[in-house]
Amino acid sequence: MARLSRRTILTAAFAAVLLSAPLPAASAGDMRIAFGDLPGIESIQTLAAIERAKERGVNVELIVLNDEDLAAQAIVGGQADVGIGAPYTLIQKAGVPIRVFAQISTLRFFPVVNSEFYKEWKDLDGQDVAVQARGSGTEAVMLLMAKNHGIKLGNVSYVPGSEVRRNALLQGTLKASIVDAANRRALEAEAPGKFIVLPVENLKASDEALFATADYLKNNAADVDILVEELMKTAREITENPTVAVEFRNKYKLLPDLGAEADGEITEYYKETAAAGSLALSGGGADAAADDFAFFSLAGQIEGDPASLKVADFWDVAALDRAVAKLGKK
Repeated sequence: MARLSRRTILTAAFAAVLLSAPLPAASAGDMRIAFGDLPGIESIQTLAAIERAKERGVNVELIVLNDEDLAAQAIVGGQADVGIGAPYTLIQKAGVPIRVFAQISTLRFFPVVNSEFYKEWKDLDGQDVAVQARGSGTEAVMLLMAKNHGIKLGNVSYVPGSEVRRNALLQGTLKASIVDAANRRALEAEAPGKFIVLPVENLKASDEALFATADYLKNNAADVDILVEELMKTAREITENPTVAVEFRNKYKLLPDLGAEADGEITEYYKETAAAGSLALSGGGADAAADDFAFFSLAGQIEGDPASLKVADFWDVAALDRAVAKLGKK
């Protein structure tokens, strides 16, 4: 397995402490957001929106948990107010009424295999793969592609962090995994010809979305509205001009560990993201829910006929409706 960084170890330790003891409840104007991944280049839009929400008076505390499962547990257990992920399995199975209230981005993941061992999807029949987390979009993509290609995967291991999985692929401790666009390009640059990106059929499903309990959304509507508005505005600004992502990074001092040399990669990442239409310009809503029902049902992560699933059982679109009324629909 790839060598873990000190930050990863500290994050894991913090998560263990967080979920073993309740935190004080958030007061009016406070919002504890559980981030179920290590923030990276793909997180700049979300991080900038959070900073802007702070500027508008929402006292946001970002809790990095390095695992979507932990973020979901934090919401269910009351240790956080808002989670980031795609918690459809959780919504069906948890006793606590959790609702998605805004889509951040749609899936753009790339299954990658070591070309010394595998060439195409059928070569992964019975083979081990690594994904982000149980119930994550990365797992759903892998399961759906395996189903589409008539194969059965071997052991599916959970390795949080696209950069961690990239490094493990480079080191040879993983032979098949799935990474985001930034780390796909890094693999191509660092080891030309060593890896093959397996084809993925067109996907329209949530990668990251915001979710919270129904009670939190009802009782904290003003704060939720501010966050949703800022997410929509940052998505629109970056999609119109991807270099804005670098401006956000520098203004808010985001991801300082990456250094100034990352600005070029950030620009290229968001150019590609904008061209793919991956950022949710109007926050998703019922149309996004329908796409998610189709995708996560095919991937086996939610039960029931997608056509029979009700948006209101999974989403609360009230904040989106208010934001679109204020900002317009795109």
